Amino acid sequence: SFIGPGVKIKYKRSIIFKRGFTVNEGCYLNALSADGLVFGSNVSIGARTIIEGTGSLKQLGKGLITGDNVGIGPYSHIGCAGGVEIGSDTILGNFVTIHSENHRFSDPIIPIRLQGVDHIGIKIGRNCWIGAKSMILDGAVIGDGCVIAGGSVVLKGYYPSNSIIGGNPAKFLKSRVINDELI
Repeated sequence: SFIGPGVKIKYKRSIIFKRGFTVNEGCYLNALSADGLVFGSNVSIGARTIIEGTGSLKQLGKGLITGDNVGIGPYSHIGCAGGVEIGSDTILGNFVTIHSENHRFSDPIIPIRLQGVDHIGIKIGRNCWIGAKSMILDGAVIGDGCVIAGGSVVLKGYYPSNSIIGGNPAKFLKSRVINDELI
């Protein structure tokens, strides 16, 4: 494993990683969560990325699980309070944000910050490419082999395997499969 200069790690005992784990300079990893931060083999975390297992000390977060050969681009932010799963061979571009927590706001009298949060979790399949500056929000389930166009905002919902998805809000653009062959 390689830990770059200026990396800050909190709750080290809650981090599990296999061979080939790389954390580049200036990253912040806070593993405080029920399941911790679990990284497969050959996972690379880009410079100045933030990974937080819990959003608030009042409610312990779930954590993060990645498969093998996952690349997380520089300056990304992964909030794991509701749980985040990233499948093997998936790559995230620069400045990707993942938020597995959502504020409640149904009562107009009570300040939003006092209404609590919901956690559904986020699942990103195997062999996906999440384009730069994309945002993945709580409740998103992205199938295997998907491509998320840069700058997309992926809302709660299911996105079928081998789809090209893009926009704000993100929607299905086209399939990567034509006549049962991957394009």
